[in-house]
Amino acid sequence: MATEPPRQRRAPLELSPDEFRELGHALVEDVSSFLETLPQRPVAQGERPPEVRALLPAGGVPARGSDPGELLTEAARLLFDHSLFNGHPRFWGYITSSAAPIGALADLLAAAVNPNLGGWPLSPVASEIEAQTVRWIAELVGFPADSGGLLVSGGNMANFVCFLAARRASAPWDVRVEGMRGTPSHTRVYVSAETHTWVEKAADLFGLGTDAIRWIETDDGQRMDAAALEAAIDDDREAGDLPLLVVGTGGSVSTGAIDPLPELRRICDERSLWLHVDGAYGAFAALLPDAPPDLKALATADSVALDPHKWLYAPLEAGCALVRDAEALRDTFSYRPAYYHLAEDEGTNYFEYGPQNSRGFRALKVWLALRQVGREGYERMIADDCALARRLYELAEAAPELEAWTHELSITTFRYVPRDLQDAGEGAAAYLDDLNKELLDRLERGGEAFVSNAIVRDRFLLRACVVNFRTSAEDIEALPEIVTRLGSAVDAELRPAELHAESPS
Repeated sequence: MATEPPRQRRAPLELSPDEFRELGHALVEDVSSFLETLPQRPVAQGERPPEVRALLPAGGVPARGSDPGELLTEAARLLFDHSLFNGHPRFWGYITSSAAPIGALADLLAAAVNPNLGGWPLSPVASEIEAQTVRWIAELVGFPADSGGLLVSGGNMANFVCFLAARRASAPWDVRVEGMRGTPSHTRVYVSAETHTWVEKAADLFGLGTDAIRWIETDDGQRMDAAALEAAIDDDREAGDLPLLVVGTGGSVSTGAIDPLPELRRICDERSLWLHVDGAYGAFAALLPDAPPDLKALATADSVALDPHKWLYAPLEAGCALVRDAEALRDTFSYRPAYYHLAEDEGTNYFEYGPQNSRGFRALKVWLALRQVGREGYERMIADDCALARRLYELAEAAPELEAWTHELSITTFRYVPRDLQDAGEGAAAYLDDLNKELLDRLERGGEAFVSNAIVRDRFLLRACVVNFRTSAEDIEALPEIVTRLGSAVDAELRPAELHAESPS
């Protein structure tokens, strides 16, 4: 297989500057047209997996290459015509924001230079931009400027990084050497019943097992019951178990609920426990002047997870882990093998602060957007999102066939209830859940608007989360009519005969 090395090389992947310029200009024109027409497009296409799968080339890896211009045009058409558009003004589903256009350009620039942010010598200015971005994020939410942190892929990874730092700091044995074999007793992690499922993954992946999780009940506002937390910790210690950390929520996924973080801080201080706050969704609302005091208290936590690709409107992926003691991250992750020839100087080698060695330049899109709009711009956009969600709650309260349930931060939950079933009580409960499930499916496939769901007090609800700088009051005001129209049609198809008979005349 040995061949003579080429004296001059033109690799198949190479593009000349003129070719790159021509392809780039054409693609930017296509993307600009897409963004211009986005509000007129359906939010989703309603296609099923086999339909989308059939659009891709048949067979295995192509034996020969193709024209790059044709390939980019084809890829653009596939994405523009067969995607769910979280940048659409009427996307209010899972917590993925509209992406800032400067972020798309930043990703192009980052990919062109392609720094590896594992080690400072591999990414000098990119590493410094990430460090400044982390400091700015900490400043936005009131966290200490000298805290440690890094950019990761998203909320799961940010929470994982903080979880591992807490495990290392809290374990009374050398967990990095002995693993979980060194524990003399059952370890415990305390979370609210509303905590995102990342905590189950963390307990599973990092050796505690899901049985280590203590799910603490919540109050009527879906907030962790602080008294129940205290009792659970004290009972476990008395039984010989080892509490490791408490996880508070700074804006739950389902309803935007905020745990009583000042009370959780007190409980952790009195018992020498690590307090972590999952603020992946809600943390950035802490920068609002009128943010709830409970949310602002996330600044007192030992660690916080947050997502710039949620409420800083960065393109995916961009999560952030903040840890009050910067050395806690290096104490958790740092190894220095012989093949890393890195000088001990003032540069930050991010491979020592998290699980990745090779790391992309996620920070650039966040850094540029922060500079484009500043703190004031983010205050205005986040406040607008919250106001739009509050407007939806008011509209749902006023609509004859909608039932408003919760509003917190920028999340509103509600459901469709036909007028003649509004006093039907428990007899109609299961049917109303089924009705709203089918309604949600048709709403998501129909393309007029996109919401998701929440389960609150065992009821299936529609859920709209506004993290979308393109959404206007006009978009929000259109939703009640869409839901009522589709709900009426679904009800006409699904309602069982016995509910017709029992409904009030």
